[in-house]
Amino acid sequence: MPAPASAQSPCGLSLVLALDVSSSVNPAEFTLQTGGLARALRDPAVRRSIIAAGGIQAMALEWSGRDQQVDIAPWSLLAGDADISKFADRIETHQRVHTEFPTALGYALGHAATRLRKAPLNCARAVIDVSGDGVNNEGFEPLLAYRNFDFSNVTVNGLVIRGADPDPVAYYRAEVIHGPGAFVMVASGFDDYETAMKRKLLREINGAGLALAD
Repeated sequence: MPAPASAQSPCGLSLVLALDVSSSVNPAEFTLQTGGLARALRDPAVRRSIIAAGGIQAMALEWSGRDQQVDIAPWSLLAGDADISKFADRIETHQRVHTEFPTALGYALGHAATRLRKAPLNCARAVIDVSGDGVNNEGFEPLLAYRNFDFSNVTVNGLVIRGADPDPVAYYRAEVIHGPGAFVMVASGFDDYETAMKRKLLREINGAGLALAD
């Protein structure tokens, strides 16, 4: 099990990794998400970026319906190869909890913001990295989450799996991303998830070292 984050500092980045397990995601596609994220974290370039940034604080969760948010890996301080490997292993071996619920993005964002506020370390930057293959179809929209939860100094980035109708890429760009420097990374399909996640992690993590230098 990954070593828990402790009350040490400095910390450049708190990162919430939120994976879509709504009913549109079949078992093979879920495995492509968890396996792709784990392999992206193990990638040598990503490992080097994490270590060069002085380590990051991270957790992962699955989300779907209004009340279907489940931790995949708890808050962990990733400061070296062993920490990163254990965290990646935890994600790759996670057994999906929910399979039959809709896409409640507003609830997912509110939950992620709450988890950020309970993180052990107060880091220079806070990022919610939300993956999804569709638009919100249950509960309140992301805009209401941003109005009613504490997203001060939080960036929300999106990794969108292209292919659904209506187009989730346009939706994420217009409704989901939020905060300073927010961006959308697009995967052409679940088979492309690992490559897109690697690019996304490098972009997010490389800012952590800069934050510590400020």
